[in-house]
Amino acid sequence: MPRTLPPVTRVEVSPTTYRKITLGALILLTLIIISGGAVRLTGSGLGCPDWPTCDNDQLVAPLEVHAMIEFINRLITGLVSAIVIAAVLGSHFRLPRRTDLVWLSWGLVAGVLAQIILGGLVVLYELPPVLVIGHFLLSMVLLWNAVILHARASAPRSYAQQPWQNSQKQPTDTIKLRSWLGNTLVAITSAVIVTGTIVTGAGPHGGDVDAERINVAISDVARVHGSMVVALLCMLAGLMLWLRLQHAPERVQFWSRTVLGVALAQGLIGYVQYFTGVPELLVGIHIAGAALLWIATVFFWLNLRSPLTSPIASSAVAVNPLPANKAAPVNEVSPVNTAATVNNAVPVDKAATA
Repeated sequence: MPRTLPPVTRVEVSPTTYRKITLGALILLTLIIISGGAVRLTGSGLGCPDWPTCDNDQLVAPLEVHAMIEFINRLITGLVSAIVIAAVLGSHFRLPRRTDLVWLSWGLVAGVLAQIILGGLVVLYELPPVLVIGHFLLSMVLLWNAVILHARASAPRSYAQQPWQNSQKQPTDTIKLRSWLGNTLVAITSAVIVTGTIVTGAGPHGGDVDAERINVAISDVARVHGSMVVALLCMLAGLMLWLRLQHAPERVQFWSRTVLGVALAQGLIGYVQYFTGVPELLVGIHIAGAALLWIATVFFWLNLRSPLTSPIASSAVAVNPLPANKAAPVNEVSPVNTAATVNNAVPVDKAATA
């Protein structure tokens, strides 16, 4: 008798599992920024003078401090590559499959490949500040991609917008204003980060004692950087007050407070490190803070432009709650209006699979 082959089992990734993968990618992409800062601050940028090997044909670094620090940083790059591959595969095997998550996961692949190439050039050309700055800024682009991927993976494809000012529909002018404010916030934060990299490029921590530095006065670029920080803090304070007056959803106000808190801490650390001779530890904390500031800013930007409800909570209930003495039917969403029910509302029992 002919032998029958066992049925092929299709690999399936649940939305919950995929959210964990995207969170892992976000954490590791943050960690690689911190480890890269450690390489620079310890003068280990040329601890492994070759690429992709460490030294000549030696793949593993010798037991020497600078070489091991750079080698550990490269190992973290390998972990980042692995989690990005998992994100891509997960987006293809996730059920239900979503095109937006597939494209965003492939964006991580493109960014990591560009980082590997740029990182090799940084080592081969012995840490030129322009390439080092580009390496850091590309990491920020990757973080932006990872935050959006995780945010979208954490929300259902169809979602209802949380109400502002307890109204079912927000004026078009207010929606445009929120979008403009969010884009302006991202632009100012980007300017803060870019000017900060120039300050670092002109400072003493170049990754190696013989590394080239940017030929500008640190006091001048630090003054520009500080002015951008003050502008950011003023905008964040104004935004937080405006959101409160607009009765914005708590989720949006939470991110406004978070970004303002991180920005205040960053400003304080920046001034302390400048007036104490830029000690390595404070500079390292400042680099980690820059990554956290960018992550919080992107989350705030997403919520400010389009605040999402949680997968479980139905905004239909928030807009048009039932009386206390009347329970909602088991498989029914309270109607807001016909269009919202058809296009936006997510039933509670199906949210987890969206």
